[in-house]
Order: sequence, then C-alpha cells, then structure tokens
Amino acid sequence: MSAPLLLELREVSKDFDLESSWIKRLFVARRKFRAVDRVSLTIAQGEVVGLVGESGSGKTSVAQMILRLHDVSSGTIHYRGEDIAHQSGRALQPFRQRVQMVFQDSQSALNPRKTIRQTMLETLRMRHGRATDLEGRAIELLATTGLGPETLARYPHALSGGQRQRVGIARALAMDPEFIVADEPVSSLDVSLQAQIINLLKSLRTERGLTMLFISHDLALVNHLCDRVAVMYSGRIVEIGLPEDVLRDSAHPYTKALIAAVPRGIRGRRASVLASGTRALAEGVGCAFAARCPNAMAICQQTSPELAPLSASHKAACHLVNLP
Repeated sequence: MSAPLLLELREVSKDFDLESSWIKRLFVARRKFRAVDRVSLTIAQGEVVGLVGESGSGKTSVAQMILRLHDVSSGTIHYRGEDIAHQSGRALQPFRQRVQMVFQDSQSALNPRKTIRQTMLETLRMRHGRATDLEGRAIELLATTGLGPETLARYPHALSGGQRQRVGIARALAMDPEFIVADEPVSSLDVSLQAQIINLLKSLRTERGLTMLFISHDLALVNHLCDRVAVMYSGRIVEIGLPEDVLRDSAHPYTKALIAAVPRGIRGRRASVLASGTRALAEGVGCAFAARCPNAMAICQQTSPELAPLSASHKAACHLVNLP
C-alpha cells in the first residue's frame, strides 16, 4: 500500500520585479523575471525528495513558497489536501507547526545574542506553552542530534559549524514537525561534517518517520539520502525519478551535463557546469536549455517541452525523449 500524499505543488510559478525602485514599479510598466515556472511536484508521507540544480535554478524559491515565506504568483500548494498557498495569519499556524526548515547558513540562522538554552526554550514554549521541564526536553533534543547538555550554556559563535547545524536541527525538531525542508544544510561544512549531518538526517527520518525536501547541488549526497530526485533548470523541473533513473540513466541533456561535471562520476562532490540562472518572462519561448544543449533541434527553439514519462517512475522534459 502506497503512502498517502503529504505535499502537492500544482503548476506553481513565482515572478519577481526586476525594478528595484518603488517609483519605477509604480509609474513604469513592470519588468519581471520568472524564478519558478509552472513546477508540479508531489511528496508522499515518509518520503525524502531531493531537489538539485545550480545556483539560480529556482530551488530555494520553491522551498520559500512551500514554507509560505514567499507568495506564489500562480498555482496551488496543497498540504494534506488543503491549499495553503492562499492562507495567511492564524489559518497557517497548524501548518507552520508541522513544517520546519533547516537552513544553509547555521551561523546566521541562530541569534548570536542568545545562548542555545534561550534559543531552544523559546522554540519549545511556542510548541508547549509554559509546560514544566522544557529544559529537560531541550537536553533530550540536543542528545538526539549528538550534542551534550553543556551546549545549552554556549553561544553560537562558540560552536563549530557542524555543532551549530545540529542545534538548528534540534530547534526544528522542537516543534514536533512531520515535514522538514532542508535547504543546502551541509554546503558550508567540510566533507567529514557533511557525512555526519546526512547520517543524522537519515536516522531521524527512520526514527521519527519524517518527510523531507532535501535541496542540494551535491549529487552524491542526494544519491545517498533521497528516495526520488528532481532536477531543476531555469525555474523548471526538467527530470524526475528514482536516483538510479536520474543519476545513472539520465535522459535530459542538462542532467547529463551535471553528472559529467562531477569528478569520478556520482562518487564525486559538487556539480557545477552551465550557468542556469533565471530568465525574463519575455524570453519564455522554447526550451531554456536549447542554447547550451548539444542535441538542440529546431523545435527546441520554438516549443518548451513538458515532462513526459520514460517509465513508471521516470520523467524528463526534453523533445528528444518523444522522438520515435
């Protein structure tokens, strides 16, 4: 029996104004760029989905819309069947409790003026009110992430990057979430610390039944942690499927380019190739990757390809996959 659907994005787009001046935005026709372009994505309960792509591909914008840090420009986001994209205020409070984020920069994510005790107790009070023994609960949560009770008395600057990230995870767990968005949670750490944090996330997923959206540009980490992988380029999902489908039997030229750029294949570290970025709305004709694609055809300049099934678990948005 398949797990129930927890999160569903339907044709979600996000546009940003290119004009920085409010005067220009008021009196001049607004120029916009599309950071996210008609993204549809589902995540089942207990599943870990990886969202990969280079900087500027739209990954973080997707995360911010899921968390309601940004409003959608169009489309809907359903959580447990309820459209949360158009809710606000008190209506969002139950959702905000169930969904938490682990940030990329653990240094800026923690208040430098507060001890870890103050940070943890503040979060626990939001969840449990003035319940007794919140400090005991904070110690338990820190222990879950491998930190001792002495951590409570310390300030963020006195902790290593890996310790700060563990505190960030413990703070997220303090809200008893069922869904975690991890946005590049290990990109600022060295390789040995990355492995520790990824193994911690894996164990938490098993112990607590957490559902996760894991955002990264590190294909090796995504392959190690995720049940499914979605590849983003220029605001769109261009390929999605099981890790063995996407990372070992890639169909989209951009996915192939990402993997080819990783030293020693999938066992290597960061993928960084063709600058993707975002594109102005006026340029939304044809495939965004066509100018860099070695297999581009005439139709690629004229029509934007839609995700097409290659198998029951694998889809790619490329005109090549539809060739007879």
